[in-house]
Amino acid sequence: NIGLVNSEKDLLAKCLSFNNSKVAVLGAAGGIGQPLSLLLKNSPLVSQLSLYDIAHTPGVAADLSHIETRAKVTGYLGPEQLGECLKGCEVVVIPAGVPRKPGMTRDDLFTTNATIVAVLSEACARHCPEAMMCIISNPVNSTIPITSEIFKKHGVYNPNKIFGVSTLDIVRANTFVAELKGLDPARVSVPVIGGHAGKTIIPIISQCTPKVEFNQDQLVTLIARIQEAGTEVVKAKAGAGSATLSMAYAGARFVFSLLDAMNGKEGVVECAFVRSEETEMPYFSTPLLLGKNGIEKNLGMGKLTPFEEKLVAEAMAELKGSIKKGEDFVKSAK
Repeated sequence: NIGLVNSEKDLLAKCLSFNNSKVAVLGAAGGIGQPLSLLLKNSPLVSQLSLYDIAHTPGVAADLSHIETRAKVTGYLGPEQLGECLKGCEVVVIPAGVPRKPGMTRDDLFTTNATIVAVLSEACARHCPEAMMCIISNPVNSTIPITSEIFKKHGVYNPNKIFGVSTLDIVRANTFVAELKGLDPARVSVPVIGGHAGKTIIPIISQCTPKVEFNQDQLVTLIARIQEAGTEVVKAKAGAGSATLSMAYAGARFVFSLLDAMNGKEGVVECAFVRSEETEMPYFSTPLLLGKNGIEKNLGMGKLTPFEEKLVAEAMAELKGSIKKGEDFVKSAK
C-alpha cells in the first residue's frame, strides 16, 4: 500500500484486472477472424489472445505478436491443438465458417457451419465450460441453439453465458439512421431485436436515442435496408466474401462490452440473440444488461409501436424454423 486513497485503489485494481482476460478466437485466420484478432490485440482489456484455425494461424499470430500492446498472442493449428488453445479462456469468440456468396441466404451456410460450430462448441464444453461464448458464425438463429444443446449434453449449460452476436445489425442501424438525419453515428443508439437474418432483424426505431422521426415510407425503406445490409455487402464484393471488416468491428465491440461488464463496469447494455422468455420463442434478441457472470438482466422489448409489433409477429415463423433446425441438428448428430 503506497498511501493510495480508495478511489485510486479501485482504479488501480481495475487497471490490473483489465490485463488479465484470456480471449480465444476460433477461426482466427479467416476474413472476420484476422481483423477481429487485430482489434482484440489492440485492447488493454485483453492480456492473452489465443488464436485457432485449421490453417495459417502461426503466421497470423506471429504477425500480430509484433504489435506494441500487452496482449500475448499464441497461435494454435488444427484439432489436436484446440484443447490447449481453450484452456483458461474466459471469453471465446467463434467467427469460424464459410462466408456467403451472391445469391446465398445465411441459411444456405447451415450444413457446413453447423458442423463447424458443433465441433468447436464440443471442445469449449470440455476445456473451458465457464467461458463466455460469443457466436458469430451464421446462421446465428440456428448456431446458438446448437451451442446451447451441446453444452446441455455435457451438463455445463449456462444460458447467461451463450451469446449470438447480432451487434452488426445495431451498428448498421445506428449508421443508416445517422446518415439520414445528419447525426454523429457514434451518438446514435438503435436497439435491434428478434434474430439475425432477414425479416427476423427488427430495428426498434421508436426507441432510438436521440429520438428520430420518419414517415411510414421512409421507415419501411430504412428497415428493409438494415435487414438486407449483409446482402448489400455480399453483392458489392461480387463473390469475394461477405461483411468481414464491419463484422469484426461489431464483434470486437460486443467482446469489449462483455469484458467491461466482467471487470465490474456497471450499466453495460448490448443486444444479443440468447435464451429468452420474452416471447414464445426459446431464443430471442433484446437489450441485455451485462454483468460479471454474463447476462445480469434481460431488459426485454420495451414499448413497441403497432408497426413494430407487426414486424415481431411476422418474424416468428422463420425464427421458430431456424431454432428447431439447430436443435434437431444436435439431436440427430451421431
